[in-house]
Amino acid sequence: MSGEPLVRWDWLFAHLGPIGDRVGQHLYLAGIAVGVGFAVSFALAAISIRRRRIYPVVTLLATAAYTIPSFALFAALVPVTGITVLTAEIPLVLYTIVLFVPNIVAGFDGVPWEVLDAADGMGYTRGQRWWRVELPLAVPLVVAGLRLASVSTIGLVTVSAILGNSLGGLGYYILDGYHRDFPTEIIVGGLLSIALAVIADLGFVLLQRLLTPWAARRVEKVRWT
Repeated sequence: MSGEPLVRWDWLFAHLGPIGDRVGQHLYLAGIAVGVGFAVSFALAAISIRRRRIYPVVTLLATAAYTIPSFALFAALVPVTGITVLTAEIPLVLYTIVLFVPNIVAGFDGVPWEVLDAADGMGYTRGQRWWRVELPLAVPLVVAGLRLASVSTIGLVTVSAILGNSLGGLGYYILDGYHRDFPTEIIVGGLLSIALAVIADLGFVLLQRLLTPWAARRVEKVRWT
């Protein structure tokens, strides 16, 4: 609208409740996608580590899925699954796999062989070695994959707003603001989506520090030497 201010504060304060609901929906959709995608990817990565011939096939299929535009994938799914959460989640989960699998595999591949040999020499079983040695040392790259996937998914959730008002989280405001030529909605949807991505990224950085305290101590030691 001509003469419309960039931000309508009266509209913003009057819609704090609905905005909070959209934030919750955004986190719900992104959380499901990241959680399911991580579980599927971890299983695929574990199989790929044990059977290396499968790894190129997994990465090829994951990359192929990632190249499909989200609009096209949503459109292809609607006749099959309808306008539902499942329709939104299938593309979101698929897009996380290409980010998760390489990082998980690289994390376990990065564990030094001499460390594994030392664990074997100490009498660790295969399960003990995996849980107490391999997994902790793989955490930094695994968390790196979580950071990438969470930020990417939070951004992609906005695209699912094309499925209707009941989906899309904060993307609803971006789409509705565009159609109504109402910049306040676009700004609210865009800035809050960015804020969620930044908070998620910082949260995983904190998680990595909590899970790998020895890495932080090593950095501090290097600084003081």
